[in-house]
Amino acid sequence: MTRMTKGERIFQGFNYILLTLIALSMFLPILHVLAQSFSSDLAINSGKVTIFPVDFTFANYQIVVKDMSVWRAFMISVFVTVFGTFFNLAATASLAYPLSRSEYWGRKYVLMMVLLTFIFSAPLIPNYLLIRSLGMLDTLWALIIPGAISAYNLFIMRSFFNNLPNELIDSGRIDGAGEMRILWSIVLPLSKPAMATMGLFYAVSHWNSYSSALYYINNRALYPLQVRLREIVITDTFGEMDSSFENLANMSPEGMKMAVIAVSTLPIMLVYPFLQKYFIKGMLIGSIKS
Repeated sequence: MTRMTKGERIFQGFNYILLTLIALSMFLPILHVLAQSFSSDLAINSGKVTIFPVDFTFANYQIVVKDMSVWRAFMISVFVTVFGTFFNLAATASLAYPLSRSEYWGRKYVLMMVLLTFIFSAPLIPNYLLIRSLGMLDTLWALIIPGAISAYNLFIMRSFFNNLPNELIDSGRIDGAGEMRILWSIVLPLSKPAMATMGLFYAVSHWNSYSSALYYINNRALYPLQVRLREIVITDTFGEMDSSFENLANMSPEGMKMAVIAVSTLPIMLVYPFLQKYFIKGMLIGSIKS
């Protein structure tokens, strides 16, 4: 191992400091949101809150917890994220597997059609007319089925499947297994890094999505959390609150907004650490071969 020169050590130390500052600059807005969510109305309006709470209070979170419309939107987002992610993974894997096998005739034409959707997306009006003709307006299916397969995620998963040893698949065929049995019993158990990576991509997309609900959902009872958050941030209106909390001295409209933002961000942040090792491995392996 060669020793670094003094100039190289200085340059490396400068890079570490720069990366640390960049990381902190991304983390500071999160601290500011959390600080405001735990601060009183007077402290927020007077501009005293930076990255630490001032006049610490749980009043803002009490208001959010007592708003049943927020809880309903939260449960809808959880359902769409969990069910939609499983549906996305099943659909993406079912298409990526045959596209990764060279013996399947016509796979190049299918890949070309998928690539076209990656480059050219359908306009909003035809999409809306299609969803309406399928009877999915004002249903949660409109938030799940149209985005069943992402072209970007499909290519990553196909690349991962390409790296699996052909001998394993051939041995399954020799034992009499069909293609679906090979996919579910051999390919997918070996593809946990890729599945975790794609699952995280799909889950984050579902959790943060609000444009689809704005276009296809008119029933406010079916609004996901992001749309409800948008209503609160724009109109300062909370829905079904307990009247006993309406006159709390420390509650703050701005603080309640920050509390809802924190509640909507926390679940997806808690999932990431459990998938991080699979996420990194899946991205590296999936990028080796196309």
